[in-house]
Amino acid sequence: MYRAFFLFVFLVNGICSQMIHPSNNDAFIQDEVASIYIQLSNQDLETILTDSMYSDFEYPASFMYISADFIDTISNVGFRLRGNTSRSADKKSFKISFNSFVQGQKFKGLDKMNLNGEHNDVSIMRSRLSNQLLAYAELPCSRTSYIKLFINEEYKGLYLNVEHIDDEFLQRRFIDDDQGNLYKCYWGADFNNLGTSPVPYYDFYELKTNKIENDYSGLIALIQIINNTSDDDLACALWEVFDVDLYLKTLAMEILIGHWDGYAVNMNNFYLYQRPSDGKFVFIEYDMDNTFGIDWIDVDWAHKNIYFWGESDRPLYQRVMGVPYFRDRFTLHMAQLLQDYFIPANIIYELNETQSLITQAALDDTYKELDYGFSNDDFLNAIDLAFGAHVSYSLSDYISTRYSTADFQLEEYLGLEPPCDLGIDDHYMTLVPERWIDLNGKPIKDINTFRGMYIIVYSNGLTKKQVR
Repeated sequence: MYRAFFLFVFLVNGICSQMIHPSNNDAFIQDEVASIYIQLSNQDLETILTDSMYSDFEYPASFMYISADFIDTISNVGFRLRGNTSRSADKKSFKISFNSFVQGQKFKGLDKMNLNGEHNDVSIMRSRLSNQLLAYAELPCSRTSYIKLFINEEYKGLYLNVEHIDDEFLQRRFIDDDQGNLYKCYWGADFNNLGTSPVPYYDFYELKTNKIENDYSGLIALIQIINNTSDDDLACALWEVFDVDLYLKTLAMEILIGHWDGYAVNMNNFYLYQRPSDGKFVFIEYDMDNTFGIDWIDVDWAHKNIYFWGESDRPLYQRVMGVPYFRDRFTLHMAQLLQDYFIPANIIYELNETQSLITQAALDDTYKELDYGFSNDDFLNAIDLAFGAHVSYSLSDYISTRYSTADFQLEEYLGLEPPCDLGIDDHYMTLVPERWIDLNGKPIKDINTFRGMYIIVYSNGLTKKQVR
């Protein structure tokens, strides 16, 4: 079938250049599995794991981070369980809050640290890979790294350290545009109209910043536009208050990674951030462990049509995809992701590199066995063999299948004219690569054997980041 092959640069009101994915620092080490030691009273630990399992009450603990290059110790941190359904899992997930008892205390610039047990993923790599692909595509997401967790000297297993989405997350990504309202959206956040009072929205959209003002007016206005604007006026009205183009690109990646536990299917696991500079909302994915062929509701996500991904009672998804111009731009973004980022050979290469990094820590992790019986062999075979049950695909089978089906289902990009002046400046052009450089500016002699992020320099001086 026909699929346009694009080498292009696009700017949307300058917005794409404003969202910056920060580099990894010592809190997110990429080339080793660091260790975290938590020490607290045995009585408090027993309470956390039993009577306080569903509480967010924090207990005092000491924190030690050990890597090959440094050791950092912090006293008097807050420690508790985190997650929703995962709290009842045998392999728990934990939250560390560095400033709960000592105001202003941080670890490598972080107020909080989320340690996820990844108890339902035999590979322990799906959430990590999802965030990596979003980052490569320059979409807002968390930084991640692997750590070995010890509590009161007992090894609790291999964990994924996932950057907390809060005001510091905003400061690193929305430079000089980080003071807006951030909403954490829980299960049931479907964008249906609940009226003009903020109260009915509290259970589904929790304001995480600017809590004193408690201003839900922008969110309510967005929801009113989604639900009450006519088909003829929707594109222009929604464009004024929502970063539609960023959402369409995020949606395309959501579909490719099979993140059905997000908004479009399960109305869950996303944030909304309203930029002060233009008042527009940004859609942010998170909690992407149910991806790449993990399924709990008997759907083959690798084959599901990319244009009919979401459920019917999801007004944002349905109305955006119902606008021909926006659907056409979704096609464009999907084509770009398939060309530049969702490349099976490159992804599987990276998975093998990651598995090599974490193998010893994973094999030593006896907690991985407790919830679904994952064995060491199951972990070692996770890239190429499906575990079965809720893990219906191996990673490699899901990735190659989803790539093929998405490519086959992709419609022709029509280049439709916007229905009104959206201020969008697209340049689709055939560009001639002049040279390739790595992120340090060093020339790459053979791009065909290079692996990692690199920059294309075109003959007219334009540049473009890509990954192999």
